[in-house]
Amino acid sequence: MILSKYYTKMYVCEVNPVMPNASKILIILGLVLIAAGLIWWLVGRWLPLGRLPGDIVYEKDNVKVYFPIVTCLIISVVGSLLLMLFRR
Repeated sequence: MILSKYYTKMYVCEVNPVMPNASKILIILGLVLIAAGLIWWLVGRWLPLGRLPGDIVYEKDNVKVYFPIVTCLIISVVGSLLLMLFRR
């Protein structure tokens, strides 16, 4: 009797009500990142994002480093405009 009492308590656990919401948020965030990657890939074929004038490229021997400053500025402005439109 005493052994079964301890055995049943070992498998009892409480469900945290925050976890289902956190898992949904992580899944949605992952889907948003996948969608953003696909959009970036498709748009990159027609628009030279990452290769705009003002984007800095440093090349030396086996090292190639990109600093897409202008591309980041354009993405920031477009994102801000979209958020302003959707807030209203």
